[in-house]
Order: sequence, then structure tokens, then C-alpha cells
Amino acid sequence: MREVPVRVERSVARGSSSVSHWVLVLCCVAASLATQASPGTRPASALAQPDDEAVLVEALNHVHRQRLDAALARLAGLVAKNPKFRLAQLVYADLLLAKAQPIDRFGNLPDARRDEIADLQEEARSRFDHHLSQPPKDYLPKSLLHLSPSQRRAVVVDVERSRLYLFEHRDGWVRMAADYYASTGKNGAVKLKEGDRKTPVGVYFVSGHIPDEKLPDFYGAGAFPIDYPNAWDQRQGKTGHGIWLHGVPPDTYSRPPRTSDGCVALANADFEAMAPLIEVGRTPVVIARRVEWVSPEVLAERQDGLRRAIESWRRDWESLDFERYASHYSRAFRSGERDRRAWLGHKREINARKHFIEVQIDDLSLLGHPGEAGLVVVSYDQDYRSDNFHGHLRKRQYWRLEADGVWRIVYEGSA
Repeated sequence: MREVPVRVERSVARGSSSVSHWVLVLCCVAASLATQASPGTRPASALAQPDDEAVLVEALNHVHRQRLDAALARLAGLVAKNPKFRLAQLVYADLLLAKAQPIDRFGNLPDARRDEIADLQEEARSRFDHHLSQPPKDYLPKSLLHLSPSQRRAVVVDVERSRLYLFEHRDGWVRMAADYYASTGKNGAVKLKEGDRKTPVGVYFVSGHIPDEKLPDFYGAGAFPIDYPNAWDQRQGKTGHGIWLHGVPPDTYSRPPRTSDGCVALANADFEAMAPLIEVGRTPVVIARRVEWVSPEVLAERQDGLRRAIESWRRDWESLDFERYASHYSRAFRSGERDRRAWLGHKREINARKHFIEVQIDDLSLLGHPGEAGLVVVSYDQDYRSDNFHGHLRKRQYWRLEADGVWRIVYEGSA
């Protein structure tokens, strides 16, 4: 959570009411919200209305301004509408108690376990930090270099901020459509092996949909498995399975930020809002330890050199000049059991039997790998023609910007 300036803390501490002290106990988040953020500054979400989280933050703004009746009214409406929102219930109970007597800690329910209170306090920090640190208008995650025309939406997960963002691709523009609080792995990121209770970091794709009626109640409204471990993970020796985007038990509104075994868990209402928009096999899921936000101009500049390298590789393949074609493959290249030498030996034999080759690339997608600088996941539809063969398939490559400043392919295979 962003540290609050000392001057704000002192301003709150000088207040004589127990409520002001209660705001201080909440790490001064409510005090800082008044000057740093407000619910109205959040990216517009047409998929999650009304926003219970924004109502909670608005109530805390009222607390900071000593508008206790307004705060209580907002919280009363919120807990009546959503009684399973335990964090809102706790804040409401604290505020009611603070009107009657001084309180000295967050969470004053006499029968509440302190570990549960600590979990709710961590959830409060995650939710409040989201409202305190919005990305600049029109900025996008650094990984979303370019979505293909067929990729109508993309999911981006920020593990450290406990946040899932949904982006829409429309008329050549990518815009944030919604964002949701999310729970991730108990031990954070990056997943390396089976049972480490970490959330993987990388570029993944939704590989299926499991409706709620086919799942135990624990998974709530349903699940979207993703393709961890993918080919790149396997190359790195990573193990494990069963990484899903899923809901929460029916008696739960949300889980604390670090409570899954590696999955990403959403409130059921949020999962249900997002589910119709996810396309199996097409929707990418980019999971980052911490999302880096950049301007569209930076994204355009970053993808320009890679696009030129891809086009050069395509032309050199068509040219039948094998050495030029081979120069696009890194010394670190590997695909399945084949290293660079075996791969290029196989390709040399095939190309030697051709009188012409024509390669068309469509529906190109460029997604930066959030765990490795200079590594980009490239997906495309390939139409290949020669004098003795014609084939069409979806392919995936990993391109890396190497030490000499040249983009080269380090992995190639079917998508």
C-alpha cells in the first residue's frame, strides 16, 4: 500500500473524535482518499454495476470528512444489498461502535479471530490501493503490444495488486472494459513447481470453460482453465497443473488477497459478468507480478521493430535463400525435442525440394511476456503454399530481442 504522508496522519490524529482515530487505525487510507482519489476517477465499467467497492471507498471518504451519517447510510445500503461482503460488514460495525466509544484497532468484533481480521485488513489495503493508484488515462499494460482482430478481449492479472483487468479490442483500439478485485496464490508469484502455491507469470490462453453445475461449490460460478504449463513453461522446467480463473463459494463474497493454491479467484458476480465475454482458445490471459502501464505511443514504438523483423523472416523464407531464413533463429532456439541445429536441418531438407514458397500471415497478435524483458509471444494464422504442398494453421512463436539488438525466434510451434 502506498505510504501516506506524515502531514496527513497528523491532521487525522489531531481530531478529537474516536472516528478520526479509527481512520488513523485504517492506515490513514480514508484520509488520503480525499486528496488522491475518488470513486469517480475509476475507469468506467459497464460490466460491474453498481460497484460495491466504490461504494465502500465513498463511505470512507465521508468518514474522513466527518460526514458520519452519510457514511453510515452508504454502508447500511451496501451491507443490506450484499450481506456477504465481510469487509463492508466489518467497517460498518467498527463505525457504529466508534460512535459510542473509542476504538483502537481495525476490526472490533469480540468473537472475530485475529487471523481473519488480518485477512480483511489485507483485503482493505488491496482495494484501497487500487483507488489510490490509477494508471493515467488511455495507458495500457506494457504486455498488450497488439491484439489480433479475432482477439476481441484480453485479461490481464496483477498479482501484487490483487487485480484482474478486462480489455476490449474494438475498431483497432484497446480500452479497459472492467477491473475486478481478485485473489491469487498464497505465496504470490512466480509459479515454478507443483504444489508451491504460487500464481504463474506469463502469457496464457483460456483453454476451456467448466460451468458451475459441474464443479464443487468451492469454485462458485464456474471456471476457465488456462494453458499452464505452456510450451515455454515446460522449456523452463516448470511443473504443476490446474491453474484456473474461477469464482468463490456461494456463501462468500470475496476471498483474501493471498488464499488460492495458484488460481485467480473472483467474486461470483464479477465472474458471471465476465464469463460471456471470454472466448476459449482466443482470449489471452497475461499474468504479471506487477503490471507496468505505458502510453499507446510507447506500445506502437515497441512493436514497430518486431513487426519489421517478422516481415523480414517471412520474405526470407519465401526467397529460398536458406542462410537468410536461418539467420532469424536464435542460437537458443528450441521447439519440442529439436534444438536449432536439428530444426534448421529439417527445414533445409524440406526447402531444398521446393521450387517456390509463398507464406501469408494474418490475424497477428503480439503479447509481451511480463516475466522476461524483451520476450514477445507472437501468434498468427499461417497460409503456406509451395509447388507440392498447401497448409493453413494457427502458429505461435516466441521472439527475443537479443544482446546485439536483433529480434530472433527462440521457439516455434503450433498454437
